[in-house]
Amino acid sequence: MSRRFDQEARKIADRHYSRQKVGTPDFVGNGKPLVLLAPHDGPATALWVTLWQPYVRHAWTDCWQCTLFRNEGAGLSSELITEAVAATCAIWGDPPKNGFLTFIDQDKTKPKRHPGYCYRMAGWIEDGKTKNGLIALRLPVGAFPGPVMPYGGQLSMMPEPGGWSNARSKNTHANVEVKP
Repeated sequence: MSRRFDQEARKIADRHYSRQKVGTPDFVGNGKPLVLLAPHDGPATALWVTLWQPYVRHAWTDCWQCTLFRNEGAGLSSELITEAVAATCAIWGDPPKNGFLTFIDQDKTKPKRHPGYCYRMAGWIEDGKTKNGLIALRLPVGAFPGPVMPYGGQLSMMPEPGGWSNARSKNTHANVEVKP
């Protein structure tokens, strides 16, 4: 497990095709993030970001979204995807009714014939395209693996998705009242 400002994770994010501003410390979009790095016992070679956004500007609502996945040699990508979904379930609990979603830019990925091939091998299905031509891949709730806690995760210390504080705020405890 990691966090949205982890600089080792940011370096991997900077090499992902969807990165808008290379080098900025926060590589995660707005919403409630879960950041996973692999492997845990050496230099990171894979990065996964799950994002929960209650309000979205696309047709796919009520789902978790994989906004960033990059594997630079941590193992078989389809297995890492399945592990990341299992970790998300272990930390956040039951998934939303529409499962998991990711968008693939077929012009910027390999192979071109089957964009998102590693997701497809992990059970994700094509579910249309965005207005900009990105392919929507979705993992229905019925296809989810069982929950498995990631290395470094402690369930009792993890809040529900809606309970995460805003990491962009300079003082995440500004509204907390401390009573003696």
